[in-house]
Amino acid sequence: MTITMDACLAQHQGDRKEQQDRVAIIPHPKGGGVVLAVVADGMGGHAGGVLAAQQVIHTARSNLECFSARSESARTMLEDSLREAHLLIKASRFINEKDPHSTAVMLLFQPGRVTWAHCGDSRLYRFHGGRPRFRSVDHSYVEHLLRQGKITAEQALVHPNRNILVTSLGGGQPPLIDFGGADDLRPGDSFLLCSDGLWGYFSDTELGETIAGYSAREACQKLIDEARERARGEGDNISVAILKLSGAA
Repeated sequence: MTITMDACLAQHQGDRKEQQDRVAIIPHPKGGGVVLAVVADGMGGHAGGVLAAQQVIHTARSNLECFSARSESARTMLEDSLREAHLLIKASRFINEKDPHSTAVMLLFQPGRVTWAHCGDSRLYRFHGGRPRFRSVDHSYVEHLLRQGKITAEQALVHPNRNILVTSLGGGQPPLIDFGGADDLRPGDSFLLCSDGLWGYFSDTELGETIAGYSAREACQKLIDEARERARGEGDNISVAILKLSGAA
């Protein structure tokens, strides 16, 4: 059986003055079933966040073009992309007189396996048949409190400091990066990459059921529409990439 992919990316500016997120699904220029998905949520005032998020996408694209799936480590490629983006974003402060930062989440597909990495609170989810199987853990102050048992999951949803990050690309300290991967891909698996402008309005189960029930394109539209309604005029930028796997003879 051959695994095929239904993929879509989408964005909405929300109720902000500027779209500072960036999202991309990038096939390897030499094919081979290698695809990279990236979401970056920029921060840093007017234009600064845009520059940072664009740098994440640009660095990831450049490193993918040089990546050899047969002889090189996927994790190393993702780590190099994030660390290079971090250094370039820091350097841009002196050129543009901005204070740019960005989160990032990256997912690399290769035949039979996936590898991912993230920094900040842009998330990666894995579902099978609508059921949650994995979610990345945010590098945030609230997540830190949650893991220490100082607050409950319900309190985390409404905590006044839930948007405070403990790391980001472009910050003063080397970024914290978490990695993961899987080699048990099968039809019915789906992956979601998104910024907090989307995941902040849904439970994991809601996300999985919506993605399972529709095509990637339809699911993007439905999730964005519902997030906009729940935001009640106070929504953040939204960026989302959905990748669904199915089988074919």
